[in-house]
Amino acid sequence: MSAIAALQPEIRAERATYDVVGFVDITGSMNARDYGGQGAPQSRLDAVRQRLPAAIGRLPCGSRFGLGVFSERRVFLLFEPMDVCRDFAAIEGAIRGLDWRMAWEGDSRISDGLQRAIDMTKPIGADLIFLTDGHEAPPPRTDMEQRFEIEKDKVRGLLVGVGGTQPVPIPKYDDFGRESGFFSMSDVPQASRLGPPPEYAEGQELPAGYNARNAPFGEMPEGDEHLTSVKEDHLRQIGAATGLGYARLGDPEALAEAIEANAKPRPIEVPVDLSSLPAFAALLALAALYGAPLAASLRGRALFPRLRRASAASPSSRRDGAVSPSLRRESAASQGVA
Repeated sequence: MSAIAALQPEIRAERATYDVVGFVDITGSMNARDYGGQGAPQSRLDAVRQRLPAAIGRLPCGSRFGLGVFSERRVFLLFEPMDVCRDFAAIEGAIRGLDWRMAWEGDSRISDGLQRAIDMTKPIGADLIFLTDGHEAPPPRTDMEQRFEIEKDKVRGLLVGVGGTQPVPIPKYDDFGRESGFFSMSDVPQASRLGPPPEYAEGQELPAGYNARNAPFGEMPEGDEHLTSVKEDHLRQIGAATGLGYARLGDPEALAEAIEANAKPRPIEVPVDLSSLPAFAALLALAALYGAPLAASLRGRALFPRLRRASAASPSSRRDGAVSPSLRRESAASQGVA
């Protein structure tokens, strides 16, 4: 058996693996701090840097992961999918090295970025993970429908909502990368001015400041776009339009389960080592060969003292060794005379 174990026998078996590319939103709202406990707030991007590698490490070996970033309306692929076990150190280092300073524009048009991410992953043959808070800047227009140039359910993957549900301020940084406060209402567009101006029906009330030539949208309204929270309804709507699943960024184990539930499993053949079976059988044989005589010897040694004690305590032995009272008196008298 030991010789068989030394040969390291193995069989081939199928295992479900996953090929995914994760695109991480690195726009300004991802600097908002709504993760972590009291007294130790954590930004959304920091939460991604901490939890995404742990989730990737829980995928079965043979799975592959690629990484990209999103800013403005475009995505940039950092590297194509690599093995999550063999290349985990490189994957983890790349994720932890993500920084908001890598962004090339301040806008955040998530729908356009998602379309480009889908187009980029299709030739690779991988599924998609898009991690974002869903905060679009400028906000999408309510009078224009968002459309995606993809066939629904032809894309597999997951939208991951990052952030809390309560609005929090967005940190502002100066040209040297130092935090200098928070964005105010006047710093952030509260409505979109992209596309043609809306058409107003005859007799419809025009917005304040409207001018057909110089201000067809009217004045910028007041709003709360300078505050941010995870836009779950918006992300679910995008997911329904594209066929992508949705999950909230929580603990790594839940994220790994969500990835496996929404990505396409790719069975691969993997070697299964069987050397432990003959090694265990050899161990049992050795135990049977040497263990039985040893156990019998130990039982004999433990039984012998008990037999001696039982013999010494028997009534016959006490009678044989006892001295009668008359003999004790005669012995004492003779000692006194002497």
